[in-house]
Formats: sequence, C-alpha cells, structure tokens
Amino acid sequence: MLLVPDPQGTSRPHLIRLLTGHDAVVGPARPWLRAQCSVERAVRVHQLHTPARGVAVDTEEHLAELVVSADPGALADLRDRALAPLAGEKGTAAAKLVETLRSWLLHHGRREDVAAELFVHPQTVRYRMARLRELYGEKLKDPQWVLALTIALAVPVAEA
Repeated sequence: MLLVPDPQGTSRPHLIRLLTGHDAVVGPARPWLRAQCSVERAVRVHQLHTPARGVAVDTEEHLAELVVSADPGALADLRDRALAPLAGEKGTAAAKLVETLRSWLLHHGRREDVAAELFVHPQTVRYRMARLRELYGEKLKDPQWVLALTIALAVPVAEA
C-alpha cells in the first residue's frame, strides 16, 4: 500500500502513468483521517475488476460498476425480476435475447448499432426485438422498467 498526498488534478494522471508497469489500483483522494475509505474502494475495485499485469487501474473509472454492485443481493433480485419474462426461453435463445436486450438498451434502440456490436444482420436484431416485445409487452416503453433492465443488465449475468 502506498499513500500519496494530493493525487488529484494534474498529479493524478501523472501518478497513474508512473504506476504503469506495476499491478496497482489507485483509490480516490481523501483527507488523511479518511484514508481507509480510499483503501476500501481500491480493494473493492480490485475484487470487481482484477487488473491485467502491469496496468494501473483508477477507481474513478469504475464508479458506476461500484454502485451497481454495492448490494449483490439486491442486484440479483432486480435481475431475477427484470429477466422473469425470459424464464420460458431455453439456453442459447435466452442468452441471445439477453445479449440483444442489453445492446438495445445501451444503444437506445438504434438497430444498426446493435447489429454492429453483436455482429449480426439488422434483420436479426429486428426479429429478436420482436420476440422481446412479445415477452415484455408495454414494459419496454415504461421508463421505470427500462431503468430496471438497464441496471439489471449493467453487469453481465455470468459475472454477477
């Protein structure tokens, strides 16, 4: 563990560059009496996102992941509830629908972008989205459900 004074502003990127080549996780800047908070965040990021050898990881780049994974039980419950309409789908078909739904949410429904990300034809995206609309109905138009789905799918199901 290394405590560095004032790793903010222009000094933070410099610190991260200096740490390149070392396995390091850089926590947030905190006053001396709250240094433990920085250490705890660095440990959590390390647990969630094990850095590649020789890569310095900045915890500030993983804030959303930290928030989404703060309560794993609640995330699992939300995921179960949000993905319940897919319960009748089997294996590969279900996985493809989840993958398509995640991409559709991230790309705000832009079919061409979804197709490019998934390496499929836009017609395949249209077909899968038609199936998802059959399963979810009007829920895919409800902002609260879209938010729940976005959070539920923020961390891939296999990693949760």
